[in-house]
Amino acid sequence: MTRRRLPRPRELQRILRPRPVELNPTDRRLAKAHTIADLRTIARRRTPRAVFDYADGAAELEESLRRARQAFRAVEFHPSVLRGVSDVDTGVPVLGERSALPFAFAPTGFTRMMHHEGERAVVRVAQRERIPYVLSTMGTVSIEQVASAAPQARKWFQLYVWRDHGAGRELMQRAWDNGYGTLLLTVDTPVGGARMRDVRNGLTIPPALTLRTFADGALHPAWWFNLLTTEPLTFASFESWNGTVAELINSLFDPALNFDDLAWVRETWPGKLVVKGIQNPADAREVVKCGADAVVLSNHGGRQLDRAPTPLELLPATLDAVGGDAEVWLDTGILSGGDIVAAMAQGASLCLVGRAYLYGLMAGGERGVQRCVDILRGEIVRTMQLLGVRRITDLTPAHVTVR
Repeated sequence: MTRRRLPRPRELQRILRPRPVELNPTDRRLAKAHTIADLRTIARRRTPRAVFDYADGAAELEESLRRARQAFRAVEFHPSVLRGVSDVDTGVPVLGERSALPFAFAPTGFTRMMHHEGERAVVRVAQRERIPYVLSTMGTVSIEQVASAAPQARKWFQLYVWRDHGAGRELMQRAWDNGYGTLLLTVDTPVGGARMRDVRNGLTIPPALTLRTFADGALHPAWWFNLLTTEPLTFASFESWNGTVAELINSLFDPALNFDDLAWVRETWPGKLVVKGIQNPADAREVVKCGADAVVLSNHGGRQLDRAPTPLELLPATLDAVGGDAEVWLDTGILSGGDIVAAMAQGASLCLVGRAYLYGLMAGGERGVQRCVDILRGEIVRTMQLLGVRRITDLTPAHVTVR
């Protein structure tokens, strides 16, 4: 028979360890985020539905995005043991310079719509973490302002070819003059994809204060307060727009984009050139012949052609097609450090992360973006250690199978 007794004070003292009270509400929220999925949950609560859906959603039935995420979930790792992994190096060479982590911040449009700090917050984190940051043509802070916000950051500029080539030439010159050493030319957007969440939400840029958004605003007063009491939304590449995202894309971008335009960009741009939006090995080989220093396997985060090829699955054949003449990068569907490790093991030179840091930005501004990096770094290091790998560059296809 069990004999019971009252616990002694000293015994209670050992187990009663209340956590310190965190007074800052942002830090309190972010302390609960242990994965990117946690950041997404917080972002969804903090942001109006139309804004969250713009970042979270994809085109049509969203199959491209689902398949990309499923490909990463289908990965099987093959660890080795007794390899001595107390000291792990996450750095990688990218276009001749070192990145402290095997990912860069991808270009995202209308970023100050997610949080009033916008691109400034993201590029400051990139500067601290010594990873590249890509400013979008559709960004909401100018080329010059981003450069001032983080003078030491490794800054790249993403370009769409416009109907007006003169405007594109001016953007490239501004970027080069302000220290953006690499240009990412996006080639998968001759017209805008059918992003049905945006259509159903009636999203405009900037968000219009309709009866519906007013009602939603009552549930997200801090977001609306910040939007209305900070500088109006401006853009990296043009002054203003009042309409939907699809209308903007179809108005500005050139659907006649072809290899002659790529040759023009290569001739005009003096720095490194990356072509983003490659979806088959043959195109990868052709753009490298035209002078691209790297290609990005990407279906635009599933936001353009639905049921497009899955970048992770394209990687081995693309590496064979390019044959070491250019770096091969990858994006779409990346939501964990394990995803990044899997892509690097399959042969990618770099991953681009977009939605993950936008969830952090919506959840807590610059501190939320930093939390995103901290989560991904921790997952990368832990995955490498459990695989028995000390350096990213030691990862090989033998470490991973896509089932």
